[in-house]
Amino acid sequence: MAIQLGDVAPNFTADTTEGSIEFHKWKEGSWAVLFSHPKDFTPVCTTELGYTAKLRDEFAARNVKVVGLSCDSVEDHRAWSEDIRDTQGIYPNFPMIGDPDAEVANLYGMIHPNASDTMTVRSVFVIGPDNLLKLSITYPASTGRNFDEVLRVVDSLQLTAKHKVATPVNWKQGEDVIIVPAVSNEEAAERFPDGWDEQKPYLRVVPQPS
Repeated sequence: MAIQLGDVAPNFTADTTEGSIEFHKWKEGSWAVLFSHPKDFTPVCTTELGYTAKLRDEFAARNVKVVGLSCDSVEDHRAWSEDIRDTQGIYPNFPMIGDPDAEVANLYGMIHPNASDTMTVRSVFVIGPDNLLKLSITYPASTGRNFDEVLRVVDSLQLTAKHKVATPVNWKQGEDVIIVPAVSNEEAAERFPDGWDEQKPYLRVVPQPS
């Protein structure tokens, strides 16, 4: 059974381009984005890893560690990194897990047999400091991911973990949010003393808490 929201993200030890890591120890105290790509030396994956590398400071500002994976060897990852630098203008600056036996891929359900028996799909897992799975997204091999969306989701997850709010459609950092229905008006008045826009009893819009 695939890992589901709220599950403890499976721990593992694996070789990476930055040495061996024990996943839970490596990410201790941090959020993590674990993402798989179908195959080294392929076009869409090359663009994804290059763009993710360019977001290093954005992830760091959010206390997020990034780690990639495919069912290729660490040696292949290192050789491919040269191509990524040549075409995307930057080397991958995060560890890439070598998983030729698909041990980690199977642990996280990254291989979907109806898509491919041997290649991982484009899975994204966002894991909190508590090691619980907060988000998972799956794309087919033909569709490159939007890593700006991954950052947006992390912003929402971190905000809603701290405050009793939810983020509306297309929300971005700094925009208005919604008071969750479980919060009474009395509690809301304590939490949001400047008030809110009550569009419906269940739809109370308030500026994003700082």
